[in-house]
Amino acid sequence: MAIKILIVDDDPDIRDVLKLTLSEENYEILEAGDGEEALKIVHDNQPDLILLDYKIPKIDGREVCRRIKKDLLLRHLPIIMVTGKGDINDKVNGIDAGADDYVVKPFEPKELLARIRMILRHTERDLEANPLTRLPGNVSILNELSQKIKSKALFAVCYLDLDKFKSYNDKYGFEHGDEVIKETARLLVRSAKGFGNPDDFIGHIGGDDFVIVTTPDKTDNLCQKIILEFESLVPSFYNEKDRKNSFIIAKDREGKEQKVPLLSISIGVVTNEHRKITHVAQIGEIGAELKAYAKSLERSNYVKDQRKAVKPFL
Repeated sequence: MAIKILIVDDDPDIRDVLKLTLSEENYEILEAGDGEEALKIVHDNQPDLILLDYKIPKIDGREVCRRIKKDLLLRHLPIIMVTGKGDINDKVNGIDAGADDYVVKPFEPKELLARIRMILRHTERDLEANPLTRLPGNVSILNELSQKIKSKALFAVCYLDLDKFKSYNDKYGFEHGDEVIKETARLLVRSAKGFGNPDDFIGHIGGDDFVIVTTPDKTDNLCQKIILEFESLVPSFYNEKDRKNSFIIAKDREGKEQKVPLLSISIGVVTNEHRKITHVAQIGEIGAELKAYAKSLERSNYVKDQRKAVKPFL
């Protein structure tokens, strides 16, 4: 798959020069002429790197950079700020906004290509994240859980996954399935920001499995918010007929057609409030058990470590 680079500049001649330069490396090129268009392309197409001019219309380069780096799902996206010759303040402000590097116009094509290759290498090496959601992956999750155990502070680990996701994927296709995963990730980020702690951790185990590391006092409100939002979001994933029916027709493992309910979310919450937890594997084992119980209940649910299941969401 070709590496996608977004060029953001209001001068079409500069964009043409950059496209010509980048064509040597067979990159897939996306273009934007202003900050608003750039942010839309970033959210819709998820480029691998952005060449961002500092002085662009509507939303300037510094603000575009700041918004991207503030978004948990996008903050790992590398940005090279393009500034005018001698504009020291632009360079400083760009770096302060979170830019990973900068180049000065007029630029030397070979130097620009070298900088792009270097940043892409560093990003691939440093970004241990899920490529679909950009959330931290399994290595980061294990590190986070290990640190929580070592700290001996109270913690809560919410294991989340989607029910009936395979049937949904089979009927609607992987492209729609990927959109469900990305929307779920955004929902988790929003919910954690509003109902968790500022330093809560959100990770993507893989597929439709996620984890949130928070504190026990936040779990009830956080899980309830996630369930409420997910249930309100679910109908938008389906066509009108399936929405009205509240089920889809899908085949089971033996190839027989059956009615499958719409997607729901199950959450198992592991805490060290009532038991001592000494290793990461212990968290995973308890989480799997709790999540399995939550999945056996109707619709979206969460189950906490004290083995008390919350009533199904209706």
